[in-house]
Amino acid sequence: MFFRGKKMKESGYFIAQERKLLFQSINKLWNNLRDEIDIADVRHLHSIISGGVKSGVYKRDKYGINPVIRTFHTAELLHDSIAPDRNMTIAVLIYNLCRNKFISEEQISQWFGKDVSKLVHGLIKISQLYKKQAAVEDENFRKLLVTFAEDIRVVIIMIVDRLGLMRNIKGQDNEKFVRDISLEARYLYAPLAHKLGLYQVKSELEDLSLKYIQRDVYNKIALRLKETKQVREKYIEEFSAPIKEVLKKEHIKCYVKGRTKTINSIWNKMKTKKVDMNDMYDLFAIRIIIDTPLEREKRDCWLAYSLVGDIYQANPTRLRDWITMPKSNGYESLHGTFKGHDDKWVEVQIRTERMDEVAERGLAAHWRYKGVKADGGIDRWMNNVREVLEEGHKDRMELIRDMHMNLYDEEVFVFTPRGDVFQLPKGATVLDFAFQIHSRIGCSCIGAKVDGKNQKINYKLRSGDTVEIITSSTQVPRLDWLNIVKTSKARNKIRQAINEAQTKKADMGRELVQRRFKNRKIEIDDATMSRFISKKGYKTSTDFYVAINDEKIEIGTLVEEYLEFLAKQQETAKPHETAENFVLQHKAGSDEHVHDDILVIGNNVKGINYKLSRCCNPIYGDAIVGFIASDGAIKVHRRDCGNLKHLMVKYPYRIIKSKWSGKMGKQFAATLKVVGNDDIGIVSNITSLINKEGDTVLRNVSISSTGGLFEGHLVIGISSLENLDLLIKKIKNLKGVKDVQRTSY
Repeated sequence: MFFRGKKMKESGYFIAQERKLLFQSINKLWNNLRDEIDIADVRHLHSIISGGVKSGVYKRDKYGINPVIRTFHTAELLHDSIAPDRNMTIAVLIYNLCRNKFISEEQISQWFGKDVSKLVHGLIKISQLYKKQAAVEDENFRKLLVTFAEDIRVVIIMIVDRLGLMRNIKGQDNEKFVRDISLEARYLYAPLAHKLGLYQVKSELEDLSLKYIQRDVYNKIALRLKETKQVREKYIEEFSAPIKEVLKKEHIKCYVKGRTKTINSIWNKMKTKKVDMNDMYDLFAIRIIIDTPLEREKRDCWLAYSLVGDIYQANPTRLRDWITMPKSNGYESLHGTFKGHDDKWVEVQIRTERMDEVAERGLAAHWRYKGVKADGGIDRWMNNVREVLEEGHKDRMELIRDMHMNLYDEEVFVFTPRGDVFQLPKGATVLDFAFQIHSRIGCSCIGAKVDGKNQKINYKLRSGDTVEIITSSTQVPRLDWLNIVKTSKARNKIRQAINEAQTKKADMGRELVQRRFKNRKIEIDDATMSRFISKKGYKTSTDFYVAINDEKIEIGTLVEEYLEFLAKQQETAKPHETAENFVLQHKAGSDEHVHDDILVIGNNVKGINYKLSRCCNPIYGDAIVGFIASDGAIKVHRRDCGNLKHLMVKYPYRIIKSKWSGKMGKQFAATLKVVGNDDIGIVSNITSLINKEGDTVLRNVSISSTGGLFEGHLVIGISSLENLDLLIKKIKNLKGVKDVQRTSY
């Protein structure tokens, strides 16, 4: 172990046991590197490391770990795992000295070459990530680590270093430290090791992680696995022997390989399947890999299954046929479970070499169908790395060195102050990040602190930045924000927020207009208002009412402009009706202007166009006035019409006196507003009363009720003002009716 325990006595910088470990590692490294490293490298390394120890750069950390022992142990373990090249070993040995500023990257490049300097630079960048206190189980953190490494050899060093640390923290007193290290091994380094094909490293990391995090579970499973590794392998060998013999007799060219499940794998199976170890059917497993042409694959796989069934008892409920019906990810194999001697169940997987290749390196690689989350670019790239490692080529590290890690050139990964990692496209800004967290934060963002420095909302983020968003309650989204953001999410949220704000402003502006027009007793015609808005140059009514709310349009001037527009519309409007019963009476011998004439609506004269104005709906008997349009048509208004008052001020020369003559013999539209108690049957009584009137027709009814009162608007057809007044009196006399008034709408 390379940390100081309670029972260890210190002797200078190194404890006696540490000296022994150190000399063992040095001797082993020298034997491994004898043909690759020259004497100049050895002298430089000895000088640098000794100088670092004497200068105090190599200090134990707060957990008592000796960095020198750990460094040499990592280098030794690296050789045991993958047989690295000279550059990787040197980088491991001097990395901490550079990180602690004892030597520089320029000196490393001068002494050992640019490639070693590059590796050290990658290790230092990765070490900086841990200062972010990130959640290492986050998939984005894994991507960021690969991005920062810049070289897959750096990732391999980190994985092996973590394995060495996991092997040597058994006696560590700080339980939180042990737990944190174990969680990193499980969620970060084990998946990376699996993707790289470092299966033994991956399995050991997972088993040690389980041992430290759930020691009781680990010990329980370990105790129940009484057989040693050799005993289990012997069992598989004895189980496989008769199978190999019968397959050979049938001239099936194949090879059989066995495997036993790790403690962590057994525990996962017990959790997911909710079974006891005694009920597990694949505690022992073998794979039969058949070398056969494509056209004979199914035939030979089923033949092999049948031959195994002749030797051992099969469990038909455990048969899985993924040859006839491959999995959706392309995985093909025939799985069966057979009972061997001592009543132990063994899972037998039967597949061809092609199927095995697909399962291991293709669409359904082992780490993929076992549930490890895949990521397109890095998956393909790491598969290539794994193939190089598995080939065992002497120059494999040289090949890996030339592989460029530009997997995430189009992404950036940034941290929150709490350590959460977010993935964003390259060129994303502080504003993008704010909307990535929450739309509410994005809408109120005014800037950010990036690694402690204040930055504007358009600051472009870089991988590794720690970003703390600054907000303000007075901030609102603006259209120019669309030119700042990079992500579609932020762009959509900005548009949505602006639209919602515009709608709210428009509602307030519309309410302001309605209130002002009502105070002036002017009724708004929707069609006329739409034409008026278009005339003002606004594309939508929303834009118009927003401008009013923002005080870009003066509301008092607006009323006058609307009335002037309304008058012009009335001048040019086409006639809606041809009068059959009216005549203009001109005073005899008079030379006065047209507006001194009198429009008499009677029974004799035809040919003059007129229209009863809809803004006030005059009926026979009302005091009326005519307004002459430019085409000679006349609009008839009631004298108390609000619109007429403004027309008389603007266009007094177009006003003509008017009166009714005789009986019209027709029905006019009138609207009554009725208010009363919301009693059962009161509305029925009102409508019944109207229907009983001989010359009155009920055309439309709208009723609303609130607070025990109802309010109804009745549109009726009636022949004269006299009959209307009489009807109003009758309705007022009904029980429960509080008020009846004639309205213009």
